[in-house]
Amino acid sequence: MESFDYIIVGAGAAGLQLVLAMQEDSFFATRQILIIEKSQKNVNDKTWCFWEKGPGKWDQVIAKSWSKSVFVSADHHTPLDLGDYKYKMLRSIDFYRMAKDKINDVANIRWITDEVKAINQGSPTEVITANANYQAKHVFDSQIDGDFYASQEKYINVLQHFKGWLVETKDAVFDPECFTMMDFRIKYPESTSFTYVLPVNSRQALVEFTFFSPQTIPDDEYDYYLKKYMVKILGAAEYEILEIEKGLIPMSNYPFHKSNSTCMTKIGTAGSWVKASSGYSFKNAEKYSAKIIDNIKHGRIPNEALFSHRHKKYDSLFLDVLYNNNHLGERLFSDMYTKNDISQILAFLDEDTTLIEELKIITTFPWNPFLKALKNHLLP
Repeated sequence: MESFDYIIVGAGAAGLQLVLAMQEDSFFATRQILIIEKSQKNVNDKTWCFWEKGPGKWDQVIAKSWSKSVFVSADHHTPLDLGDYKYKMLRSIDFYRMAKDKINDVANIRWITDEVKAINQGSPTEVITANANYQAKHVFDSQIDGDFYASQEKYINVLQHFKGWLVETKDAVFDPECFTMMDFRIKYPESTSFTYVLPVNSRQALVEFTFFSPQTIPDDEYDYYLKKYMVKILGAAEYEILEIEKGLIPMSNYPFHKSNSTCMTKIGTAGSWVKASSGYSFKNAEKYSAKIIDNIKHGRIPNEALFSHRHKKYDSLFLDVLYNNNHLGERLFSDMYTKNDISQILAFLDEDTTLIEELKIITTFPWNPFLKALKNHLLP
């Protein structure tokens, strides 16, 4: 059985950011690292977006960035100047290629295409795949535990589900310098649903119809609302669909991170790396990978003190309100984007704010549903 210092299960955003962080740090130059991924990672299967101040470490593969946005509801059309922030879009295929190029010729890092069947924790921890067995001092696992699906009723589970079209229109209908954060003018009845638009140029954009809701909908219903948005809002009667993207992201207060141990760390969605109240995860993967690297270099357990428990509480309250009052989503987000500075909102979502700054944002939301949510969390 082959032995490694670290095995990373899954080459998504989390697994690849972690292995790249190791590859860039000389501390890991003598450590043997194995990545196990069941797919070839040779197609563009998703689009990641995130915000940050100034230049970032992924700028060489960024497809597009914006410094302006807009929030639209039935009552508001709010321009958003991101200030020091840039909102950046990254196509997954570009990220996969860049990561492969960086690690292909690194002697101590190996990538195999295989499916993990089981992980037996111990000293060392054993990873069983369809074709071989491996062992490591520590395993980083991106697979969601079966217990998450078995315990749905115990926790709050909102789904971010969406379908997107990369479209090219006959006429110039997009402002390439401004993306649409949320547009609630067309929505599914009694739900938190909106359209999200990422313009690449004046005739091409990724247009997504998105839900934050407890249930999904049939595939053709996404198409109905996308078509309606293209014609009614954008005025684009003639367009070509170049690519189609679908996704489903759990927004949950399930304690994924409790599966962590001294010999295994859950990463990505499986490790609570998705911001539960927003569904954003790419930048979190960078942050948590850096914390893991620092923990290892200082002799700590890799998963020690990764999270802000205060912000986990905020996320749980917000999810409770969305789950039990899904029709209020438009009002909640309208209050957030129209009553607060966008830079402060982005810092808050990054968990980079003080308690006083957080309270200023929280108090702009309607009190009643949040008091009910707080009661749900305080009472057994």
